[in-house]
Amino acid sequence: MKTYKSFIFNKITIIVILFFSYTSGNAQQIITGRILEKENGTALQFVTITNHENKIVSTSNHLGYFKISNSGVYRVSKTGYQTKTVDLKSDNVIIQLELNPDRLNEVIVNAYQLPLELKKANTTIDIISSKNLERSNTTSPIQVLNRVPGVFMQSGALNTNKISIRGIGSRNLYGTSKIRAYFQDIPLTSGNGETTIEDFELSALSRFEIIKGAGSSIYGAGLGGTIHLTPEHAYLNQTSAETDITIGSFGLVKSVLNVNHGTDKNSYKLIYSNTESDGYRDNNAYNRQTFTINTNHYLSQKDDLSIIASYVDLNAFIPSSLNEDAYNNNPKSAAFTWAQAQGYEDAQRGIFGASWNHQYHDNLKQTTSIFTSFKKAYEPRPFDILTENTWAYGLRSRFLGRWKKFNYTLGGEFFKDRYISKNYENLYQEAPEGSGSIEGDKFSDFKENRTYYNLFFESNYQASEKTMLSFGLNLNKTAYTLSDRFISDENPDQSGDYSFKAILSPKFGISHQLSKHISLYSNISHGFSPPSTQETLLPDGLVNTDIKPETGWNFELGTRSAFYNNRLQFNLALYRLDVRNLLVARRTGNDQFIGVNAGRTLHNGLETVIKYQWLTSKKISLNQYITYSLNHFEFKDFEADGNNFSGNKLTGVPSNLLNTGLDLDTAFGLYATVNYQYVGRIPITDANTLFSDRYSLTNIKLGFKHNLSNNLNLNIHFGLDNVFNTHYASQILINATGFGGAAPRYYYPGQPLNYYAGVNLSYKF
Repeated sequence: MKTYKSFIFNKITIIVILFFSYTSGNAQQIITGRILEKENGTALQFVTITNHENKIVSTSNHLGYFKISNSGVYRVSKTGYQTKTVDLKSDNVIIQLELNPDRLNEVIVNAYQLPLELKKANTTIDIISSKNLERSNTTSPIQVLNRVPGVFMQSGALNTNKISIRGIGSRNLYGTSKIRAYFQDIPLTSGNGETTIEDFELSALSRFEIIKGAGSSIYGAGLGGTIHLTPEHAYLNQTSAETDITIGSFGLVKSVLNVNHGTDKNSYKLIYSNTESDGYRDNNAYNRQTFTINTNHYLSQKDDLSIIASYVDLNAFIPSSLNEDAYNNNPKSAAFTWAQAQGYEDAQRGIFGASWNHQYHDNLKQTTSIFTSFKKAYEPRPFDILTENTWAYGLRSRFLGRWKKFNYTLGGEFFKDRYISKNYENLYQEAPEGSGSIEGDKFSDFKENRTYYNLFFESNYQASEKTMLSFGLNLNKTAYTLSDRFISDENPDQSGDYSFKAILSPKFGISHQLSKHISLYSNISHGFSPPSTQETLLPDGLVNTDIKPETGWNFELGTRSAFYNNRLQFNLALYRLDVRNLLVARRTGNDQFIGVNAGRTLHNGLETVIKYQWLTSKKISLNQYITYSLNHFEFKDFEADGNNFSGNKLTGVPSNLLNTGLDLDTAFGLYATVNYQYVGRIPITDANTLFSDRYSLTNIKLGFKHNLSNNLNLNIHFGLDNVFNTHYASQILINATGFGGAAPRYYYPGQPLNYYAGVNLSYKF
């Protein structure tokens, strides 16, 4: 019996020893990690990880986290993003995926700060990827922005631009207004409602997200929409350097240096650019230097920090607009007085921000950003010399949460800026010819404090597998304080305070998947645009306490569809924007305007995008796109200076816009793009007695990419803009008035046929 028990005991002991020996020799190495979008660091959910047998071994959760059992080489893929092969050896790895520009309907958009696939969004959002930016002349964003239906960018010079969205902003005389813009989480729109995005170096951006109409509660419910700029991030665990040099017509020379360094948890990107041009016209020289720093730090599984800084040093001469005779017969000339004064803009701009993300648990996250910005400018003009000094700061914080079928964000934004402006006499007429502007006596000195805050809430409710409902609210409070620091008998005190009543802007939206290929969406939203401080002043210098912000309701219905394995994409949007308390700039002299609420405009429009992949293989791809905007914008009720303009077409925006083109890419490195743009007639005066001529432009770009070695890549390119040498007005100054018997100057002549060529070298260490 003892012998039998001993035999059994020995057998069990051997089995136990063999079992532990086997398991310890084949212990699983659990590897965890997180998957992010390379361009903006957003967590990507439902990313599949497959092994060499093409079996799915893991899928990322809604925070981007995944877990696998063994180290090895895996394929990481998600629709809308480029597949990536990675060798997973260590724990807590971070993987970055890049966008696939041909499948943008599938990508995650963050314009609402509620991450969701674009095809499920309930408003019209357009994405311009970094690859789209590279397909045209990278000196200016005008070509890529004008490919977006509903968006119209005019450019009188590299430093003279105006953007309108669905007609909003078209009546602004100089620059972009009534459209909000953000650089990551930092507001680019001043306290006066003015926005400048064209100064940013395009190679520092990964993409634009453009929300049209008052469709975003969390960005202040801007009347025209919101342009969200996303800075490009550096790759983790990689060090690289890139240099780019471009030359072109009219003395164009542009150089870019891009340095990147990434470790396991930190990434650093530094971009320097210098752009110089003699300009097509007289008094048109341009020089701009930019510095952009973007760092990202993944502190733990619950915390990450990003820091962004941008500095722009600009010196650009101003040729200004021309009258009809000079525009047709001598378009290279500058306006006579601007040439005599040698008018120019010397400006320095900077922004700095830090954003902290904290994950409390799987269903609650907080993002907090602090930011500051400044602008210092000196601008000699024929009628005066203007100096400006602006300093702004603010805080933005929001919670993003999930509760059952609800996704929501709740937060607020506080913004304050101080603006000091001084005007001096310009004595250029008294100086020897060719001396240019000479500063004389000061005749105005203002200090403005401008403050606003937004409180916002937005939520998505997954009502069913195919239907999503959305509700949002924005509460805005805006106030101005104006201090007149130059008071005399001839200059009455214009100091005053003005605070607008709090404005509550709601939004309702729905999206529904009719099928795997077709989705519908609709929304009703409210937006507003407050008047600038200058518009609140009356001719006698007093503050007009009766002036009201522009407000509007936006009604929209749209569809997104994709067929033939996403080779054919078709998007269509119909909208109606009803704007009340229309703000009109009434001119009282050179660079002197007052604002009045003059009526109501109706913006009825149709926008469509068609994309088709004619060829798609590993060796070659050929894609075509067509975008079209039909704009029926009119004054519904508009009286000014005793004239009734009701029923007339809205000034400053064409009735229709068409953009089409072909993009070619090959495996052996050759790429090409051809773009055609048609712009309809633009009403120049409120009376509709004068229209600009319709025109069309054709642009082409050819390039070749080649890997000179495993680490060194070459990219050379050549482009022609305005191939057929069209004579056209690239920007219109609406309702211009001639002084002293001079003809009004409505036209900024566009550049004739011009070329650019460049070489890019990048090295991975």
